[in-house]
Amino acid sequence: MRITLPTWFHKLASPPHFYRFARLLGPWLLWVSLLLMLIGAWGGLFLAPPDYQQGDGFRIIYVHVPSAYLSTMIYAVMATAAAIGLIWRIKLAHAVAAAAAPVGAWFTFLALVTGALWGKPMWGTYWEWDPRLTSELILLFLYFGYMSLRSAFDDQSRADRASAVLALVGVVNLPIIHYSVIWWSSIHQGPTISKLDAPSITTDMLWPLLVMILAYTLFFAAVLLQRVRAEVLDRERHARWVQELLAGPEGEVR
Repeated sequence: MRITLPTWFHKLASPPHFYRFARLLGPWLLWVSLLLMLIGAWGGLFLAPPDYQQGDGFRIIYVHVPSAYLSTMIYAVMATAAAIGLIWRIKLAHAVAAAAAPVGAWFTFLALVTGALWGKPMWGTYWEWDPRLTSELILLFLYFGYMSLRSAFDDQSRADRASAVLALVGVVNLPIIHYSVIWWSSIHQGPTISKLDAPSITTDMLWPLLVMILAYTLFFAAVLLQRVRAEVLDRERHARWVQELLAGPEGEVR
């Protein structure tokens, strides 16, 4: 039985079509994300009340939580793109995975740093070999491993296949990160938003956090589109449509 993809997906997987689509959508996503960041930061820093236990120190969640969320979400995007590239042999999917990896590594690093800054006054130390912290650190190493494996091959097709396998193997770490505070004894704070009952956070603290999560997500999408455009141009540099693009009226690719 052969698995087929919808026609619209095949059209979007066309490098020149995707390049034009990303060029139009990217700036809109960027400006909306920056506006939402300003709104969320204002709400989190000035409108949300101090936490009754942590005081104003809790406000780092408006950077830490979106960064931690993006660290795992981007890996899921990367692994999904890698799987699509392996199964349907769509080169653009491998380009998406390659473009997402450095961005995911930066968000993972930011999550670890902001977590350490929060941990020092709250736990008395910057680092503990806590299940959540350790699995998040492993995620950073997975990003580094994916990027290093790609760069180890001169042949792009082999690099795509090998790194895709690593990305798929690393998916097992995602549920460990999410459920580590439930499965094992952890000093890390438990779930506050993704609970079956009511969130353990008041509305005036919650809405800036949700706005920041949305802002970070849209910012990632904007950056990803820009990086995929660059990746597509590099992969398709000998293609006719790229040569025509370079030979256009402006003489350069925007």
